[in-house]
Amino acid sequence: MRPSLLDPLFGRIAALPGVGPKTAKLFDRLLARPGTEARLVDLLFHLPSNVIDRSARPTIAAAPLDTMVVLKACVTEHRRPQGRYSKSPYRVLVEDDTGDVELVFFLANQDWIERSLPLGATRWISGRVELYDGRRQIVHPDRVLDEAGFARLPAFEAVYGLTEGLQARYVLRASEEALARLPTLPEWQDASVVSANKLPGFAEALRAAHRPSGADALSPQHPARQRLALDELLASQLALRLVRARMRRPSGRAHKGDGRFAGAIESSLPFRLTRAQLRTLEEIRADLASDKRMLRLVQGDVGSGKTIVAALAMASVAETGRQCALMAPTEILARQHYDRLAPLLEPAGLRVALLTGRIKPTERTLVHAAIKAGEVDIVIGTHALVQGDLAFCDLGLAVVDEQHRFGVEQRLTLSAKGDAVDVLVMTATPIPRTLALTAFGDMDCSTLDEKPPGRTPISTRALPAERLDEVVAGLRRALAQGARAYWVCPLVEENEELDLAAAEQRHADLAKLFGPAVGLVHGRMKSAEKDAVMEGFQRGDVKILVATTVIEVGVDVAEATIMVIEHAERFGLAQLHQLRGRVGRGAAESSCLLLYKGPLSEAAKARLMIIRQTEDGFRIAEEDLRLRGEGEILGVRQAGLPSFRLADLAAHARLLAIARDDAELILRRDPELSSERGQALRALLYLFERDEAVRLLRAG
Repeated sequence: MRPSLLDPLFGRIAALPGVGPKTAKLFDRLLARPGTEARLVDLLFHLPSNVIDRSARPTIAAAPLDTMVVLKACVTEHRRPQGRYSKSPYRVLVEDDTGDVELVFFLANQDWIERSLPLGATRWISGRVELYDGRRQIVHPDRVLDEAGFARLPAFEAVYGLTEGLQARYVLRASEEALARLPTLPEWQDASVVSANKLPGFAEALRAAHRPSGADALSPQHPARQRLALDELLASQLALRLVRARMRRPSGRAHKGDGRFAGAIESSLPFRLTRAQLRTLEEIRADLASDKRMLRLVQGDVGSGKTIVAALAMASVAETGRQCALMAPTEILARQHYDRLAPLLEPAGLRVALLTGRIKPTERTLVHAAIKAGEVDIVIGTHALVQGDLAFCDLGLAVVDEQHRFGVEQRLTLSAKGDAVDVLVMTATPIPRTLALTAFGDMDCSTLDEKPPGRTPISTRALPAERLDEVVAGLRRALAQGARAYWVCPLVEENEELDLAAAEQRHADLAKLFGPAVGLVHGRMKSAEKDAVMEGFQRGDVKILVATTVIEVGVDVAEATIMVIEHAERFGLAQLHQLRGRVGRGAAESSCLLLYKGPLSEAAKARLMIIRQTEDGFRIAEEDLRLRGEGEILGVRQAGLPSFRLADLAAHARLLAIARDDAELILRRDPELSSERGQALRALLYLFERDEAVRLLRAG
């Protein structure tokens, strides 16, 4: 149960003074998860994104142009628009001892102007001075204040992200009310960490972040931002370790196979395993032989050979008489795994079944019955594997492919289908070390950092969109020699506003030139339609596959040697790398053409330069994190894994290491968090809504 001292922070924003029902709905839209109401903690963790600097308070004559200033002036003249329907602006002349400036209001509320700027009154006016026809003017001042209002005006004002209809002043006022309700909280950080890093307390840091004393307050390295980030990272690391300890606490079942299946499979391979594959298999088999449950992440670049590692791990478990399940995120990928693995596993004596949402009900009933009776050793499927009516005879190993496409809940549901199930998760998205510690900190990690022999380098070139005709001509020559190509577009339909190429339009254009050899795949198509086109591409009936990023992960057609990515400037680095990885899978030379539309932003130039320079997915992932932050680098955000609101992993990697080490030390000394600091840390976990970790503590 959440400590009562935190209750004020979890109160509704709708209950704050000045927040009516209409404004409350706007706050909900801006801050709350769908279907919930915004709370004070959501507002307090919604930090300013910019600062308005009102520290310049010059005379009118000395006021610099196009710079925010606050002028003290006397109102000397009102110049109302002439005529009832005039579209001319309302002008007000104000002056001081050094000169005058005209305030300009378009489509203005005349009553408000006359009330706010009465003739002869002294007012403080905030805005940007500009020259028009040789005269100084301020168009729509952002503040018009009397003496009392000026006394309350801060030199620096926080600027927040907004939603349509929600005015900045409402967020400012609400955040002030929320800060006033901050309770006195116990100190959960280690005193030596706070002192060594010169960090303020939690409440002081929140106040400093919301009441910036200058533009530097926005920097991730500002002490207030560092303190808040460290608190969030400590909560995250502590929760991950508590979850991990709980998952490890139940004893596992040792899987010590005799090598008969794995040996037969390995000897039938037409290639030798890489050192990285052998090392990873050794780590997995050590986990399997232990009486502790395995929870291991295998991350490897595109084409590093994760699937064969998973197959040999499943073979080792099947040797002990237990079943294995491999869960893939899409129908295409599940079928591809089945088509590739069944011919490898079945000759070794293993019984393999495919289970997806599209198989016929009668067939599904038969497969379910065979699995329950123990007549299947390895099941390959989609999320159909986690549906409630599927029962295993004795599930021993769950393999989850493309981990980031599944939520934590789906992973846990699959592992709950058996007794003390070992879990192996795989991702082809190389994850920077800082992100791996955060998103997958509850797992041991193996890295496949070598590619199997026989992979040819991919020639990567960037071309302006104006050279599209040359690309099409080159494609025609390549197709005449038997090549196959992917053509990726960022949208499904034409969007004039964004001016992006659309897959449907590009498909129509290419079909005019190449006829039925052009296929189309996108996310809005039904699974059966997508599969039919993909199968045609694999057979070679379809020579050019026009697609959206639905083909980003896992699709494997060795004969495809050309990848064209249209509007490459719109894609993230990791996405470009994943798409490029669809080619270069055979012995033939492969190429990737990045078509871009200028002018390019600095970030887009950097992305295209990096992708041309290297095929090292791990370097690309680090650069991606540096260029765009933690954001969505993992693709679909994992269910059950809150994204960070206060921490920036690219900027706070050092703090992440501190939080990780501190969390490990705390749980070694006080595993139940029962000490005085332990109680404070429980409050921290509730504050950052890592409640699940506290429930696991209580569950023992």
